[in-house]
Amino acid sequence: MVAPAPTEAAVAAPTGGDKKPDAPEAPQVKKADALETPQVKKKPGVPPRRGKKLRNHLKNVEKKLRDAGPVSVKQAVAELKKLKRAKFDETVEIHINLGIDPTQSDQMVRGAIPLPHGIGKSVRVAVFCQGDNIEKAKAAGADVVGGADLVEKVQKQNFLDFDVALASQDMMGQVSRLGKVLGPRGLMPTPKAGTVVPATGDLASVVREFKAGKVEYRSDKTGQIHAGVGKMSFDEQKLVENITVFVEQIRSVKPSGVKGNFINGVVLSATMSAGIRLTV
Repeated sequence: MVAPAPTEAAVAAPTGGDKKPDAPEAPQVKKADALETPQVKKKPGVPPRRGKKLRNHLKNVEKKLRDAGPVSVKQAVAELKKLKRAKFDETVEIHINLGIDPTQSDQMVRGAIPLPHGIGKSVRVAVFCQGDNIEKAKAAGADVVGGADLVEKVQKQNFLDFDVALASQDMMGQVSRLGKVLGPRGLMPTPKAGTVVPATGDLASVVREFKAGKVEYRSDKTGQIHAGVGKMSFDEQKLVENITVFVEQIRSVKPSGVKGNFINGVVLSATMSAGIRLTV
């Protein structure tokens, strides 16, 4: 028996396996969403754009300072006070361009100096010591004191809750293991910076000096020295004395291998201000 031929409707209708899925509907954009401006992701390390008024003001200030040329320390401090515009207590910074060859190890400049009026901020001091020195360091005001236990804490727990690290001479054998941790952060105790106290030294006196605002300095890869020498809230005379003492200290540690000018230029600035060149 012959099966009947399929009707025209049956031929036109697709089978269930050949049926194409419905196309997804386009998402409906709400009117409120369409009006929103796209948010630009802020790049790290890029400051926000300054307004036109502020840009013009800073441009005029820089031109004025450039035309004035190098000035005395007293004039520079007075001018710096006039330039203050930040609401917080800015740090007064000094930047010294040295005539050294940074590739020569014997021309590196490094040390520490107690400023007459401190630096205007609390300094967290850690002391690596043992025996009787532990009580001496605590009595002098050290924030963190310890021996092998403190070395282990820094090494294993990456404990770095301090601004200055001091060490007694008898602890340097253990502290030397922390070079990879403390070195890149500028915290490694070293005799040149006065942060390693010899056996005959007065550990308590060194702790008090750093707590009061003893400033460490070190020339960088470009032969520059940068350091904080006080706060904008300081009296002008106190800032002048701090700056003068710091510059004279740098002048006194000129390496023997340096020929010609040792100090090429000195610039004074605050955290949010332009730099003012000083006469040297």
